[in-house]
Amino acid sequence: MRPEDRVLIFDTTLRDGEQSPGCSMNLAEKLQLARQLARLGVDIIEAGFPIASEGDLESVKAISREVREPVVCALARTAAADVEHAQEALAPAARPRIHTFIATSDIHLEHKLRMSREQVLEEVDRAVRQARGYVDDVEFSAEDATRSDWDFLVQVFETAIAAGASTLNVPDTTGYTTPTEYYDLIRFLKEQVRGSAEVTFSLHCHNDLGLAVANSLAAIRAGARQVECTVNGIGERAGNTAMEEVVMALKTRPDVYGPADTGIVTSEIYPTSRMLSSIIGVAVQPNKAIVGDNAFAHEAGIHQDGVLKAAITYEIMTPQSIGRPSNELVLGKHSGRHAFRDRLSELGFHLDDEEFQRAFKQFKALADKKKSVFNEDLEAIVSDAVTYSDDVYDLGEISLVSGSFATPTATVEMTVAGERRKTTAMGVGPVDAVFKAIADLTETKSELLRYQVNAITGGMDAQGEVSVTVRDGERKVIGHGAHTDVIVASAKAYVHALNKLEWHKQRRAESGPRGI
Repeated sequence: MRPEDRVLIFDTTLRDGEQSPGCSMNLAEKLQLARQLARLGVDIIEAGFPIASEGDLESVKAISREVREPVVCALARTAAADVEHAQEALAPAARPRIHTFIATSDIHLEHKLRMSREQVLEEVDRAVRQARGYVDDVEFSAEDATRSDWDFLVQVFETAIAAGASTLNVPDTTGYTTPTEYYDLIRFLKEQVRGSAEVTFSLHCHNDLGLAVANSLAAIRAGARQVECTVNGIGERAGNTAMEEVVMALKTRPDVYGPADTGIVTSEIYPTSRMLSSIIGVAVQPNKAIVGDNAFAHEAGIHQDGVLKAAITYEIMTPQSIGRPSNELVLGKHSGRHAFRDRLSELGFHLDDEEFQRAFKQFKALADKKKSVFNEDLEAIVSDAVTYSDDVYDLGEISLVSGSFATPTATVEMTVAGERRKTTAMGVGPVDAVFKAIADLTETKSELLRYQVNAITGGMDAQGEVSVTVRDGERKVIGHGAHTDVIVASAKAYVHALNKLEWHKQRRAESGPRGI
């Protein structure tokens, strides 16, 4: 592939994606996903916004030490302190990038920044030069570019290039533009900005009108060569450009997008999608393109007949091309450690020795209870087996009395900050009783906003997967848990959410600046 045909994948799942309400991750979860993004083959990982919180600063540092092949990027406003924090967080990185931004639309200048255009140009010059003094790789973004004056954007980007920026990002921050408009804007900037041939134009689209992927592809046709996107399209408000959709569109339609392609290992797309869902506790909608449960399902008789005769009649890509395994029985109770480790690796999971032993023990216990152990069961086992050293709460035993002739009563045993505790509580139902006992043991003041139960696979012996959304002050988190007993799964989900809240509290990450 010629360098000019390569489309760089800038993954911002760990930064912009994490801004989705409830989708926050702790340090160990971010590291787990960052390793998988590296296996996926993304070019740049935007690891966080260091000035936003101690948690973000710590996460960017840890990812910089751990992930060596992709570029590791930190976001910063043009404020001097932001750029300094980004540099500090990226100090251990093998390939660091500072990504600095400021708004350029008159709407933002008047109502948010209260700055003149001249002041913005001065900020761009100072911040990019400061960042360039720290690292060789500097990206500049013009926040709300698609609602900015085009001639002013030319001045802004020329200033950034002169100061040392090598990547220019043209964000559709509010999801406002359309494919035709975005194409024209990118073409205009490439033609009018002096020095444009020496830099990479990037795009960052939000999905407020459902056009993020369409806009991104239009920008690529116009000559942009970096896509800022997230796994499963998660992100603030309606989300960001879905990485898997852009990648597979380029792969499937070279007749439209020319030789433009990415370095993504497409067989890692589905494992990455599943890993993210498992970590944040948010399921992918069934009809989601590429990675949804129904993406390769054929129910109509005509479609089924055609696919059986020749898959190409109704399938424009194969499940195998994105690493999607079949939902068949993969292991049984007689399977050994080697087969178990190989299957986890195929699903995209790479555990250390302690985590592997814990997962294998849970697999054996599940295999004794279930006739069939499916891939989804293994994903739930791994999610449960990977524990984090900074967890404050550890769920122990649960005993429950419930039924139509008894008031639901739960006895729960837990370890709280190293101390073993036990209590009994009554509720209007068994889950309510368990949650009240856990709340009593942890002394939490959080509010339960949402409770959802799904069967991981079919059958009467299926594991139940529970997701809960919990709020404490302004912070919302999502916890998840899985077990053949839905009450135990519920307790695991609630404790998982409470541990997330504690992690953020300890790092004073209640609120911070938001990005582009």
